[in-house]
Amino acid sequence: MPSHRIQRVRELLKREIGNVIRREIPAEEAGLVSVNDVDVAGDLRSALVFISILGGPDQQKRGIALLEENRGRIQHLVARSVVLKYFPTLKFVLDDSVVRGNRVLQIIEELERAQPSPAE
Repeated sequence: MPSHRIQRVRELLKREIGNVIRREIPAEEAGLVSVNDVDVAGDLRSALVFISILGGPDQQKRGIALLEENRGRIQHLVARSVVLKYFPTLKFVLDDSVVRGNRVLQIIEELERAQPSPAE
């Protein structure tokens, strides 16, 4: 289990990265980008930013490309509001857990509909 400090840094980074992305990346080009989680290394030198992008496959590809192109600027803007001795290097990862979760719920719903109701 990560320390309380790491957890606080994760939540702070998640909130600030989300704010910067909303301000800097146009939703028309990248789709609606949401920061799901941030996984910070123990030494706070690197961070994986798990994002989901609402939109078609083309918008998702464009969204990831825009985030990677603007990674330095996003890092700089977040570092201005989050004061740490060493600011982590950000790496953006597309998180499809929400889509997979919705698919699981859909399958369960289909199975429930397929089962005959108990006789009364």
